[in-house]
Amino acid sequence: MAIDKASASPVGKKKGTGKKKKAAAAAAAAAAAAAAAEKVAPPAVALKQEETAAAVEDAPTPRKVKNSFIVDEAVNDDHSMVALSKATMARLDLFQGDFVMLKGKKRKDTICVAVPDETLDDAHVRLTKTVRGNLRVHLSDPISLAKVENVKTGRKVVVVPFADTIQGLKGDLFETFVEPYFKETYRPVRVGDTFLARGGMRAVEFKVLSVEVEGGKEEGEEGEAKYCIVGDETEVEISEEALSREDDERLDELGYDDIGGCKKQLAMIRELVELPLRHPQLFRSVGIPPPRGVLLYGPPGSGKTMIARAVAAETNAYFFTINGPEIMSKVCE
Repeated sequence: MAIDKASASPVGKKKGTGKKKKAAAAAAAAAAAAAAAEKVAPPAVALKQEETAAAVEDAPTPRKVKNSFIVDEAVNDDHSMVALSKATMARLDLFQGDFVMLKGKKRKDTICVAVPDETLDDAHVRLTKTVRGNLRVHLSDPISLAKVENVKTGRKVVVVPFADTIQGLKGDLFETFVEPYFKETYRPVRVGDTFLARGGMRAVEFKVLSVEVEGGKEEGEEGEAKYCIVGDETEVEISEEALSREDDERLDELGYDDIGGCKKQLAMIRELVELPLRHPQLFRSVGIPPPRGVLLYGPPGSGKTMIARAVAAETNAYFFTINGPEIMSKVCE
């Protein structure tokens, strides 16, 4: 019994001593690891920061986002202005009266004056029918926009009227239409564009044939813009020979701007006809079949055919005129 107790006691003491030694060793190892971490951490963090800075410097420069907007109908008939929201003008660093270059379809571009519009959202711009025709775009089509610096004042601008707009018109075209249109307005013009000048209860459409600025004629390679500002000292010359409409390639001859007094009817027509033609995916996504047809009724001269022609022109659709009485008369024959 004594031997057993004596042998047991030293064994127990050895076990306790081993536990304390292991705990002390573990504590020492933890302290050494902490000290090593304190010594190694700052260089590691500095190395990581250097690698991050080098990666940022070596990263490619992001491409500039193209300023694309959706064309909306204008609320006025000024053909030298483009209306944008105030937020868009602030984002593009534009002020009222700045010149901007608009680019549409078929490599067509034109220059306009930027003006704010509080009723417009940031994704849309307002353009008149004439400007849309110059850009070869329709309503709801996308266009791009960029600010133009250092627009030169023109020395001479040559314009020509369209023959169908001056039929039966007498008097001086310059004094009645051209001079009031450009007087103290500093409008920008571009070669190849058209504009509508009003005067004497009439409207005459002109086309810009050539532009000359100080230092020579503003010429360049194909696709380069030719534009200037028509100031008080600019000489505006009207070509003697009128231009035939057939000689000018236009996108359409009739638009919503040409129809007055039918806002309610136009809104319904655009919802029922233009929306399915231009955005059929909207109806497919919600599973609603688009309208198959619309019946316009009213007395003669109320604008039924004109509305149909305008919708066809704005949506780039085909338009066929079928006269019912003529068909019935031929059948009776």
